[in-house]
Amino acid sequence: MEYGSIERELHIDATPEVVYEVISSPEHLREWWPDDVDLDPVPGATGSITFGDPASPDAKVEELTIVDADPPRRFSFRWVYDQGPATEANSLLVTFDLTPNEGGTRLRFTETGFREIGWEAAVLEEAYLDHVRGWDHFLPRLVTCADRLVAQR
Repeated sequence: MEYGSIERELHIDATPEVVYEVISSPEHLREWWPDDVDLDPVPGATGSITFGDPASPDAKVEELTIVDADPPRRFSFRWVYDQGPATEANSLLVTFDLTPNEGGTRLRFTETGFREIGWEAAVLEEAYLDHVRGWDHFLPRLVTCADRLVAQR
């Protein structure tokens, strides 16, 4: 099996502007992905996301570095690195590309860099499959969050 990238494509019944807000603003990220976010969504900014209770020693904290913030077309960041700065050789790159489509938005999601990190085969496979399961869980929640935001406006 190839463990190079994860790719998903979703149609969301919301404008690219709304979807961009959902994928880039800490307020909305907390609704569908991590439990806590400390992030300024501008290129070059660093921040963190937390899975689990931030006050718990068991919480998992991941550092992020924003690569692209081009509303409402693209938002990308590097994550899963032990020590900064994040580079192509030590982190994964997550990219959300948004295009208007049939009265809504086509979201193209990619996560790349698994092989570039240089993990041994078993670690690579475990990390890749863990991320596949994670994104398969969280991306539908992104759609639900966008739907809720549209309904509130």
